[in-house]
Amino acid sequence: MVRQFNSEAQRKKRRKRVRGKISGTPARPRLNVYRSLNHIYAQVVDDTVGKTLASASTLDKEAGPLDGKPKKEQARAIGKLVAKRAVAAGITKVVFDRAGYLYHGRVMELAEGAREGGLEF
Repeated sequence: MVRQFNSEAQRKKRRKRVRGKISGTPARPRLNVYRSLNHIYAQVVDDTVGKTLASASTLDKEAGPLDGKPKKEQARAIGKLVAKRAVAAGITKVVFDRAGYLYHGRVMELAEGAREGGLEF
């Protein structure tokens, strides 16, 4: 049996374990984070119907000019933007899904930005 110990495989394993415990409901949808090398994406998902209620990423025009800014500042701005869109959709409480990433760096900044924007988790 061949085992793979690369970081992406380990993250996917952690993600699967966490997603077994976390689920978005209409009362508390799931705030999901995806982090790539250059961008960060966040979406608020209701898992009972499989629908995305609000989303934001560094590729959004509404996020403003993020080029040249440090990635942590970009993540905080995206957290605020997804929170603004979620509050506009009537969502104030969410459950945070870090998708297997460590709660550190850009993931933590996005969460802090979402809290500043009015989301509770």
